[in-house]
Amino acid sequence: AEHQHIRYNPLRDDWVLVSAHRVKRPWQGQLEKPPPEDVPRWDPKNPLCPGATRANGEVNPQYEGTFVFPNDFPALQPDAPEPDDGDHPLFRAASARGDCKVMCFHPWSDLTLPLMSLPEIRAVIDTWAEMATDLGATYPWVQIFENKGAMMGCSNPHPHCQVWASSFLPNEARLEDKTQRQHLSQHGVPMLLEYAEQEARRKERLVVENADWLVVVPYWATWPYQTLLLPRRHVCRLQDLSDSERDSLASIMQRLLIKYDNLFEVSFPYSMGWHGAPTGTYLQEDCKHWQLHAHYYPPLLRSATVRKFMVGYEMLAQVQRDLTPEQAAERLRSLPEVHYKKRAE
Repeated sequence: AEHQHIRYNPLRDDWVLVSAHRVKRPWQGQLEKPPPEDVPRWDPKNPLCPGATRANGEVNPQYEGTFVFPNDFPALQPDAPEPDDGDHPLFRAASARGDCKVMCFHPWSDLTLPLMSLPEIRAVIDTWAEMATDLGATYPWVQIFENKGAMMGCSNPHPHCQVWASSFLPNEARLEDKTQRQHLSQHGVPMLLEYAEQEARRKERLVVENADWLVVVPYWATWPYQTLLLPRRHVCRLQDLSDSERDSLASIMQRLLIKYDNLFEVSFPYSMGWHGAPTGTYLQEDCKHWQLHAHYYPPLLRSATVRKFMVGYEMLAQVQRDLTPEQAAERLRSLPEVHYKKRAE
């Protein structure tokens, strides 16, 4: 807790430098603007609102639950042409096709997941699973991800996420496929199933848990309050979750996200995403080395206005963190599970 050391990340086969003493250094750097507290519930100029007109001229329906539509500015399209063949091994290209969707969680812009009801969060989970199934019938990778807050690049204040399906396995997926396959081969148990069992027993990095799930600040965490959401049983894909596991997932997500908001009493920014076994042609292959999990990467370090920057040493050498994962977990674990906006109600 007091001296620098490096920790191994078996999921990425790399290392992180932990320098806990650096958290005491004074800060005179950039301060971020806290997220606005006066987001209107409905704004006709917000393209994610019910009844609003989007950039392509389409008008959203008056939806009352979740709403999925094609991304108006997709990074991947299903009909992209083949790139030219490279004339040298150092200049290679390959085809990239896919489908990009936007998914609104709720019709109200002034809500976020921690302020939604459990049935509303459960509806989000069900829609995630449906999209993973539908897009996964064709594409080998379906990336569900949420960028929450302007600090994380969210361009519209409205509860939503994106889903990008690709004709290839992205870098992180390929790496996790390799490391999890190697672990199962060498140890006879899926890596993250064994890891969840170890963390549930040790408890020093545990944030919240229930009968089906646990959330930890991983031993190898990079971001200050990074967490890993893990199922207790072996499950490969989001769409494989049982009805009761989806209910308990809604509950543990709500508990975690309330703690995040309560940490600095602000709508906590993060990027999160689900990783599970590949789909498409991989549905016919043995993928038991995979374990479903969700990554949460929040940027805030000391307060609502001081963030962690990945620059300098992180970009040129390896990732580095200040406070230890155990310190971060203890701070999150000790926070109340009643949202700060609802304490006076």
